Amino acid sequence: MSLRCGIVGLPNVGKSTLFSALTSIQNVAANYEFATIDPNIGIVDVPDPRLYAISDIVNPQRIVHTTVEFVDIAGLVKGASKGGGRGNAFLSNIRDVDAIIHVVRCFDDPNVVRSIGPVNPVSDKEVIEMELQFKDLDSVEKKIGKVERTAKAGDAKAKVELNALLRYKAHLEQGKNARTLPDATEDDKEAVADLFLLTMKPMLYIANVDESNLHEDNNYVKALREAVKAENSDIIRICAALESQIAEISDREERKMFLQEYGLQESGLDLLIRGAYALLNLITYFTAGEKEVRAWTIERGWKAPQAAGVIHSDFERGFIKAEVIKLSDYLTLKSETACKEAGKMAMQGKDYVVEDGDIMHFRFNV
Repeated sequence: MSLRCGIVGLPNVGKSTLFSALTSIQNVAANYEFATIDPNIGIVDVPDPRLYAISDIVNPQRIVHTTVEFVDIAGLVKGASKGGGRGNAFLSNIRDVDAIIHVVRCFDDPNVVRSIGPVNPVSDKEVIEMELQFKDLDSVEKKIGKVERTAKAGDAKAKVELNALLRYKAHLEQGKNARTLPDATEDDKEAVADLFLLTMKPMLYIANVDESNLHEDNNYVKALREAVKAENSDIIRICAALESQIAEISDREERKMFLQEYGLQESGLDLLIRGAYALLNLITYFTAGEKEVRAWTIERGWKAPQAAGVIHSDFERGFIKAEVIKLSDYLTLKSETACKEAGKMAMQGKDYVVEDGDIMHFRFNV
């Protein structure tokens, strides 16, 4: 399964610079509003040290990472939900993503244009949030108009649906996101499922700071953390300008040395992807053989047949058993054969819940 994240933010907050760094696509950003018009899309390998550790043992012909697709959605402005800027086109691009990465400016720089007053991350957050809410409210109200007629005619299912839509309408009118509707039932969620509400999508905040604030929150970041506290959303502190430099270093060891110079253990890309995985409740399992060592993304809680289906639908349909080795055992014993001999390879059936880091081989028959 692929993970698709939309990067949003007001003009000139650094989101296109971050996108450029993450995807190594150059010349995406420019220092003027609406530098991005059509969404840029980049597919990024998920960096995972475990993949290299397994490969060092197996020495495969190739290594295949799992991937994340990033979509750089053009700068939103106040009034976007009503067509302001390139509003409606930009908002429609967000409907197709799994999660929203909201980049917020948390640095001072007189050389970076800002047309809406002093740097204010809380206000910037609210502008974007309000436009998403307005767009969702418009979608909900349109559906209410259609469902209301059927409900008034006595249709029981339509009455349940209408009640759910009215709950979402009232919630959005209070300036709240659809995903925070209290005590939302499955009927509630089903009523709006076809609307692909923007504020229903999980959100991760990126506080774009300068190099001097890599290791501690400045006042801007502190204010942003306080503003999102009630949302239970994470904030990741990243310096997009520094990430641009990191992206130019292809050698793993050289990149590691560069990070150490800045007192960093990992790049912003590592932090962002791990944050996105946690946000969407995703984990990784591995397959390992001479031809390839490969990472696969699944949802936490999936059972073995579902995990097999990510490789091929036939694997799930004809699932028999899964041979499972725990990563720690594999790295300690150094081979599949040694794991078998030590009793560290388990044969698991259809009810086995896959764990993060499992090394798996599936038996199936179609």
